[in-house]
Amino acid sequence: MKEKFKQIWGKADDIILRYRMVLTMALVAAISSVVAIELDTQQNQFMVTKLVMTACLGISLMFAVKMLSQRIGKEFLMQILALGILAVFFYVLPNSQRDFTEAYAFVLIPSYILSHLLVSFIPFFGEKRELNFWQYNKNLFINIFLTAVFTGVLVGGVMLAILAVDNLFDLNFNEDLYPKTFLFLAIVGSCFIFLLFNDKGLSQLESDSSYPQILKFFTQFVLIPLLLIYVVILYFYFGKILIHWELPRGWVSYLILAYSVVGILALLLVHPLKEDSTKSWVKIFSKVFYYSLVPLLVMLFTAIFTRILEYGYTEARYYVLLLAVWLTAVVFYFIFIKKPTIKFVPVSLFAFVLFALIFPYFNAFSVAKRSQKNELEKVLISNNLLANGKIDFNKKIKNTVADEVANKMDYLYKRFEEDYIYSLLGNEQVSRLKKTEKTGYRDIHYSILGFFKYKTAEPSAVKRVEIYTLNSLVKIDGYRYMARVQDYEQKGITIGRDKITVRNNLRNSKPQLLVKLNEDQSVDLLPFIQRKLSEYQPQIERILVDDISTEFTLGKYQVKILFGSLTKEKFKNDQYFFSDAVLLIK
Repeated sequence: MKEKFKQIWGKADDIILRYRMVLTMALVAAISSVVAIELDTQQNQFMVTKLVMTACLGISLMFAVKMLSQRIGKEFLMQILALGILAVFFYVLPNSQRDFTEAYAFVLIPSYILSHLLVSFIPFFGEKRELNFWQYNKNLFINIFLTAVFTGVLVGGVMLAILAVDNLFDLNFNEDLYPKTFLFLAIVGSCFIFLLFNDKGLSQLESDSSYPQILKFFTQFVLIPLLLIYVVILYFYFGKILIHWELPRGWVSYLILAYSVVGILALLLVHPLKEDSTKSWVKIFSKVFYYSLVPLLVMLFTAIFTRILEYGYTEARYYVLLLAVWLTAVVFYFIFIKKPTIKFVPVSLFAFVLFALIFPYFNAFSVAKRSQKNELEKVLISNNLLANGKIDFNKKIKNTVADEVANKMDYLYKRFEEDYIYSLLGNEQVSRLKKTEKTGYRDIHYSILGFFKYKTAEPSAVKRVEIYTLNSLVKIDGYRYMARVQDYEQKGITIGRDKITVRNNLRNSKPQLLVKLNEDQSVDLLPFIQRKLSEYQPQIERILVDDISTEFTLGKYQVKILFGSLTKEKFKNDQYFFSDAVLLIK
């Protein structure tokens, strides 16, 4: 073992010289991760995080470039092209964390998948060496597994050593040292270890003709039994659908896709054994598997289109449908083509994902936005909510309809369709929505719900109404004192010889919210809270309002109280809550 470690670390110089750009990307990602922890402003932190995401993509992209250049040369030219792709990727990502919505998950994940798929086939593009292609990917698969093990040991060992030194010698290290160390070693360490295993690169990866028995064991005794369990469950469910003549449930799509992906992986792992006459189980499995998928594909498309026809396209549904189409193409390719090649699997998946990501008009984002606009307009028209092209928020509607409208508008708003959203609103609603742009999150769901004045609440054992305001600035003109009041505090405010106290008894059987002066004068704010909350129907969603405040006289003082939010919940008795209250006194 000692000699093995010496041999591995003795290759370090060659690795650094051979994979300069790959290691540069790893260093950029790691250093940026450490810097991001140091930064205290959200905006600067996010810009560095963008660099981390871009550099992580660059690791696999530069490795793909290296593999291709070892086949055809022209490494410098391809590195320039790869840097151009990374620059475009960096530009596509938003400049602020507020705009970094869940929609970008459908940019990041497909991009990383594309870069890894590129590694799997790019040095064999146009090549007909089937066995070499399999050996190359088999060795990459094993090296990734070994990298995960070695990196886990390295990171765990170093982190434990730091913790031991910190505790034994009372050094009181900064807590940031631990995440910084973890990120740096996890990125740079894993990258370097992976490159050590790959050593000479393409020539080494494609020439190793040994077949690891662990792969045979793993496939024969783990993957295939799992597949049998899956297919039995799926066929029983398919039979239930036929007997009861009912539509399949939506989540069955994921089970079918899981069965398909695991099955294809199993076939790829045992591909060289297919021609071995002594391994008849491989031949039987490879023939039966693709035919077993045909009826499941029918169920898969039925489940997908049931959801799409009812709710429209989203990026997630688009990608599920895309995978179903790709899977169909793979099934028919291996059933009908006499001499199929396993390269078809990664190459075809790469083409499908690339199409979904960048193809004009038909990409995932364009299709999803058009579909959700159509779905929104259907809801508005079917519930007679449009008046002169604008939403009539004074119309009485069900709470579920209001929630559906708010969900779809929020979805489009997070896809930067502000102009379309504003075209459906009046000037007052547009003005109030633009106030939310000052917040840290791109979210208008609750704002849209708050615009609907007459919502019919659904029957519920617990009835609740909460109103809130986004006003973070408190105008103190005309007042001399300001004090914050917490829901849980009973502290007094001393002004000369007077003491003003807020006593919160809202959760008692006889609720009160008393503002007291010297224990002999008081004003109960509960009637104001009840009156204010009675203006709105009970519902689960929060309701945005312009102002939650009231003024009153307390002895010789004029007092104004402003609430950040008010809530009423009904269990056996009504219970009231407030937050972010401010007292102004003169």
